[in-house]
Amino acid sequence: MWVPKTRLPDAVVFQAMPGCLFCRIIRGESPSKKVYEDERVYAFEDIRPQAPTHVLIVPKKHIVGLKEATPEDAEVIGYCHLIAAQIARERKIEDGYRTVFNVGPKSGQSIFHLHLHLLGGRVLRWPPG
Repeated sequence: MWVPKTRLPDAVVFQAMPGCLFCRIIRGESPSKKVYEDERVYAFEDIRPQAPTHVLIVPKKHIVGLKEATPEDAEVIGYCHLIAAQIARERKIEDGYRTVFNVGPKSGQSIFHLHLHLLGGRVLRWPPG
């Protein structure tokens, strides 16, 4: 498993929102099938998978969504993609996978804590949905 070379200050890493399902999962208060964890992100299997691999990569810092992100959040947003690529390599789906941020209710976002979907392990058609 690839290990990040830098460490973020704890004040940035553990900002959580009371009542947020993903914050509870990160704190170990709600169950999940963990795939990866470090000081920046927590990745776990989606409970309603849309592909053989459907993993959610979630920043530990509570960010409501992409449209609410700030320039200070750019590093962790990019980092989510690097972790997705690492998981894809480990699962041997590098020949085709998709990463998706749903933004807002009309896109299908139902948990308002930014998270990246990693989907793969089958042919993915275009356009999606």
